[in-house]
Order: sequence, then structure tokens, then C-alpha cells
Amino acid sequence: MHIFLATFAVSFLATYLLTPKFMTYLEKLGLVGTDIQKRDKPKIPEMGGPIVLIGFLAGVFAYIWVRVFFYGGFPELISVFAAISTILIITFIGLFDDLGSKLNVRQIKDEFGNIKRIGLKQWQKPLLTLPAAIPLMAIMAGNTSMLVPFIGTVDFGILYPLLLVPLAVMGAANATNMLAGLNGLEAGLGFVVLLSLGIYTFLAGEIGATVIAIAFAGALLAFLRYNWYPAKIMPGDSLAYTIGAVIATVAIIGNVEKFAVLAFLPWFLELVLKLRSKLKAESL
Repeated sequence: MHIFLATFAVSFLATYLLTPKFMTYLEKLGLVGTDIQKRDKPKIPEMGGPIVLIGFLAGVFAYIWVRVFFYGGFPELISVFAAISTILIITFIGLFDDLGSKLNVRQIKDEFGNIKRIGLKQWQKPLLTLPAAIPLMAIMAGNTSMLVPFIGTVDFGILYPLLLVPLAVMGAANATNMLAGLNGLEAGLGFVVLLSLGIYTFLAGEIGATVIAIAFAGALLAFLRYNWYPAKIMPGDSLAYTIGAVIATVAIIGNVEKFAVLAFLPWFLELVLKLRSKLKAESL
């Protein structure tokens, strides 16, 4: 237990201490967005993915070092590195979307009348997030047998890594990007779900999944310090995508898909709201 608390603390402190410097860096680069939650609609930094990722990696690598140096090994290392690879790819895709929205000349008006620049097109986002699942597919992560409601236990066999894993990563990443827009919303929901998943996987003895969930939860909590209303930095797509990918990754390598689906209900409900407008409206 103590090693996980230390992992959480390392991720939290790294993100907490580095975020102010990162915000200054983003402002100098002009990577800012309009915060419609405030009356004067100020321009604030908008790309929280990289700094949360740095804090997350600091916590995970600190955990790995302690396990290997003091305990002589870490059997789940391959699963953890595959998870990190998937998370890095997703963050990279989110960065493209964030940078594209800042540099792209395409502009639209949202339902509030605000001018909104857009990056990747809607059809591009799910396609680009699909390859992020390849590391998990390559190591055959997860258990192919799942308990399906009203049916019983079903062994999906080769379909699990080839179909269900990429669909889970793609669906979760894009879903968390849909339920966004309010100060603290993405990071707050992500923190609650990942802390819950971390505790659940710890009790289930899934150590690899636990370290991923706990480390990212710690980084998100620190980011919330600056993203809570009135926000000083916005997460951007780079963080929104990543939160969903982390949830899916933890569910897969920890074999806790049912719990993850239950925790993901707010995003399922948001999808229903979005479908009413053919995925065009922001259901704030």
C-alpha cells in the first residue's frame, strides 16, 4: 500500500510543481484558448495533456525503480510498458488536434455565438486513435473470456485483442473528449474514475493496472488545482483523449471491464445526448 501512496504522491508533486511553468511556456507560444465560463472570456493556456503525462510518467517510473531495486523484479512490467505506449500514442494524437485547432484557419460558431477554431475533423478522430491499441494487442493484454449479461461467460478468443481492445481504446478516448467544456469537468471525472479503478484493481490483485490508475489519478488531482473554476489552464483534447485511453487501458490489463463500463456511464449518457443533434452540439 505504501508504495502506491508514494506513486500517487510523486505524480501529484511533479504535476503540481511543473504546471505553472508549463502554463507560462504555453502562453509564450500563443497556445491559448477562450474560457467561455467567465464573463470577460479571457485567453488562458489550453493544452494540459503533456504536463499531466509528465507527472504520470514520473510516478510510474518511480514505482518501477522501487520495485526492481528493492523487490528484485516487476512481473507486470511488459503490461505496464504496453499501457504506457498506448497512452503516449493517444496523447500525441491529442496534441495534433490541439495544435491543429490553434493553427487551422477553419472556424465555426458554437451554439453560444463564440468563434471556435477546429483541428481534426470528426471522422478523423476515431480512425487516428485506433492504432494506439496496437501495443496492447501485441502482448495479448486482458482475458479473452468475459461475463456477458443475460448470456453468461463468453470466450471471444482472437476477437478480443483484434477487435474488442482497439474498439475499447478508440471508444473511451473519443467519449471522454465529448463530455468536456466546463472548468474541472474532464480532469475531475477522470480523477474520480481512475482513483476508483485504482482501488478496485488493488483489491483484485491486479498490480500493473493499479500503478497506471493511481499514477494518473495523482497527476489529474494536481492538474485540477489549476483547472478548477476559475481555471488557469484548460485540458484540451490532448488530455481529454488521454483520460479515456487510460481508463480503457486499466480496464483491459486489469481485467475489470465490467467495473469500468459501470464507471463510464456518464459518458454513455452524454453520447445519447450528442446523438440527438447528430454529434454536433455541446451538451453543457
